[in-house]
Amino acid sequence: VQLQASGGGLVQAGGSLRLSCAASGRTFSNYGMGWFRQSPGKERMFVARISSKGGIITYADSVKGRFTISRDNAKNTVDLQMNSLKPGDTAVYYCAAYRTAIAGPVDYWGQGTQVTVSS
Repeated sequence: VQLQASGGGLVQAGGSLRLSCAASGRTFSNYGMGWFRQSPGKERMFVARISSKGGIITYADSVKGRFTISRDNAKNTVDLQMNSLKPGDTAVYYCAAYRTAIAGPVDYWGQGTQVTVSS
């Protein structure tokens, strides 16, 4: 699976951004998908994931109530709507395809898109 993330940018605190990840190469609807983020000097952290058919969604505590993950299996895309952004959300965001329909190890990573939230 090849993953291409887009939609990052610079936004003021309290603003919104929508990230999108386009997948190609294999049957997208077989894979659980997720978003991770990595800030300078820190480990890559889990943000959100969605099961292959969209029925199971999980968020990191730090983004619950502010971020929404969704997928469109007809278009082979997974999106992350980010609202009420905070400076602490500043990071490179990566989309990922899990090995299974729900979660498990990540088998494929996208290239990352930078999100910068100014105070």
